[in-house]
Amino acid sequence: MLNNYVLLDLETTGATPLTDRITEIALIRFENGQEICRWQTLVNPGMPIPPFIQNLTGISNEMVKSAPAFEEVADTLLSYLEGAVLVAHNVRFDYGFLKNEFKRIGVVHRQKVLCTVKLSRKLYPEHRSHGLDALIARHQLTCEARHRAMGDVEMMVGFIAAAKLELGEESVKAAAEFQLKGGSLPPGLEASHLEDMPEGPGVYLFYGENQLPLYIGKSVNIRGRVLSHFSRDHASAKEMRISQEIRHVEWRETAGEFSALLLEARLVKERLPLHNRQLRSERQLCTWRIAENPNSIPLVELVRGEDITPANMHQLFGTFKTKRQAVEVLRQMADNHQLCPKLLGLEPGNGPCFSFQLKRCKGVCAGKEAPEIHHLRLQQAMAAHKLKTWPYNGKIGIREHDVQNDLTEIQVFEHWCHLGTVKSEAELDELLESPSSLAFDLDTYKLLLRVLNQPKTEIIQFL
Repeated sequence: MLNNYVLLDLETTGATPLTDRITEIALIRFENGQEICRWQTLVNPGMPIPPFIQNLTGISNEMVKSAPAFEEVADTLLSYLEGAVLVAHNVRFDYGFLKNEFKRIGVVHRQKVLCTVKLSRKLYPEHRSHGLDALIARHQLTCEARHRAMGDVEMMVGFIAAAKLELGEESVKAAAEFQLKGGSLPPGLEASHLEDMPEGPGVYLFYGENQLPLYIGKSVNIRGRVLSHFSRDHASAKEMRISQEIRHVEWRETAGEFSALLLEARLVKERLPLHNRQLRSERQLCTWRIAENPNSIPLVELVRGEDITPANMHQLFGTFKTKRQAVEVLRQMADNHQLCPKLLGLEPGNGPCFSFQLKRCKGVCAGKEAPEIHHLRLQQAMAAHKLKTWPYNGKIGIREHDVQNDLTEIQVFEHWCHLGTVKSEAELDELLESPSSLAFDLDTYKLLLRVLNQPKTEIIQFL
């Protein structure tokens, strides 16, 4: 498949590299297509193994009691990994644990990695599931020690062998090389600078020759998304221009995609990057408010974004980036629902409107329709555009947690306005006790509407 690679699997006390520890390591090293050695060892994690994990792996606290600690096997492990590509099933998990274990003993570990989950997806795109159990069933592999490190390594060996037999060795090699290739970095951007990029959610910032960002983006996998910008097959001329101008990359991890979206929207408005367009501050944001009196002329009033408040949101309809857009939507609504352009402030003069002469207005301006009926029809026509009223009594929090970086964040809101991000109880108490400064933001409103409608959203209501 590759010249030198090591198939590796770890068993651990849990799923979080920052707090959980390794209990078993197994690997098989291949060079020039041939197995040259294999190695396995139990590891004393220095912490209890939860009962669920003991039942899953069969590794008990008693078994690891006399096993070596990670620092005692680190040099041996490094010797097996040296000069090879690290291959694992869901390699992000195993590589994350290795990096954190090495970091605890003062070793910075960096290595090229390849994921057999992604390899299976590339080779067998017609299948939906690519977990190890699915591969075992699909390729009719026999596993005598599932959820033990060497047993799972042998299943990866079996998968690669089966894929070579079914698809040909060149196809497997090409798929592996495609995954490793990633892309070519722009001139002036050091590869070592990107080594520590996380594979979790967050925001990344591209810089050129000065401190003004070229571009700000978000992703559920910062590393993967940033490297995709440098692929030779650029999705657009814009991406090619950005990649050629980059000299420096920064990133900020978040606890989930929603937190990343909020951070991206805020940073774009604050930093005004050259190549971001959609999320820039909408200085002309406006909405319509319907007059309460059916005899008012005009019946609708344009409200600017800075005048949107929790008190008047129930009277507002639509969010428009410019006055021109708002007027065009109102004019189209008048045509579709036979409303009077003159009463809506779209046409000057006295007497019946021009639309009435064309039979496109039911005649409120000519005494043919009661103002109350026209007012009711206007409200019905506008109903689909009505801004949602805040459905909670006071502030709420939306909690996200990322197991890979062990980061928890709570986004706090009130009346559709984002009050802040907290990462601890102390920060939360301070934010809840501070006076709230509510500023309506269209992007925040839309993001929050979307996430509140998702069943898995964890909402905390503060009384």
